[in-house]
Order: sequence, then structure tokens, then C-alpha cells
Amino acid sequence: MKFKYYSLKLCLLIIIVFILQIIFPAFTGLFILNKLSFEQPWRFLTSIFLHGSGAHLILNLFALALFGSILERLISSEKTLMIFLSTGILANLISVLFYDSSLGASGAIFGIIGTLIIVRPLMVIWAFGMPMPIFIAGILWAIGDILGTYGYLAGNPIDSTGNIAHLSGMFFGFFFGFILRKFYGRKIRKNY
Repeated sequence: MKFKYYSLKLCLLIIIVFILQIIFPAFTGLFILNKLSFEQPWRFLTSIFLHGSGAHLILNLFALALFGSILERLISSEKTLMIFLSTGILANLISVLFYDSSLGASGAIFGIIGTLIIVRPLMVIWAFGMPMPIFIAGILWAIGDILGTYGYLAGNPIDSTGNIAHLSGMFFGFFFGFILRKFYGRKIRKNY
């Protein structure tokens, strides 16, 4: 199985899109996820590649490069790309019901993380300033997003984080992780 660096290529594409957002201010409005998305369905895909700030971009690039590359090595570059795009679109289908507008790769990245949690639950990662199994980090991230979602739904949002997109992406990532374990379990174990 050849490693094709799809996660890093996605990072490069996201950087190019961010540069276009800076150069052409109207660019974001054409592709952001919002209520027009049901009439302009490409927005469910294109909004994944948009970002609201440099900090938002850097956090997502780091997570995508790290977790995406790990998943690529375990299940293949093609399957990782399919999970990224599928969970991103599915998370956006949920998000558009709650947010007036949203953008970013977080739902897709949480999809990759959710898949990793099911495929390799005991894989040790560095999170919250210490090493821990990815399933523990996933629980902590989910708790943070549940609290953020509660605040948002109660009318007291902590910040502009798309917590519902994170939780949706992770849920769909779990789904893909269970499918992978069922149909490719032995191959995944060999690749680790």
C-alpha cells in the first residue's frame, strides 16, 4: 500500500483557498455553508476548505496533517480521503440546521479522529499536555464540544467554535471506523 500524502495535499489545498480568501474578500461568501446551501449544494463540500482566521487555519492544518497521515498509513490514502470528504459533508448537513453560517475542516478532521478512535483506541497521542490513549482524548474533546453545544443552544455561546460540526464529524467517523474494523480488521492490524 503506497502512502500518497493525501492529508498533506489537502493541507496545501486549504492553504491555497485561504490565500484566495485573503486576496478576494467576496470569495468566502460564494462557498461558505449557510441557508443557501440547499439551493447551492456545492457549499456542503466547499465550506470544508474555507477558514475564518489564521489561528483556525493553523489548528486545523496541524490536526489534519497529524491524524490524517496516521490514518493514511493504517487504512490507505484513498480511504482516508473518502472519510475526510464524507464526514465533512455529513457534518455540514447537520451543522446547517443549527448555524446561520459555518466554515472549516473541523467536522472532517473530527471524522478522521473518530475513525482513529475506533480503529486504534489505545494509540497514544499527546493531548492536553500529556500522553494518553486517543479514546481518552476523544472523550475529553467530546465533553468540551458537548458543553460548547449546550452553551450555544442555551443562547450563551462560549465562542464561535462549531461544536455541533465537531460532534457530528466524530460520530460519522465512529461509523466509518466500525465499518473498517469489520471489513478490514486484519489488514489494519498488519499496517500498524
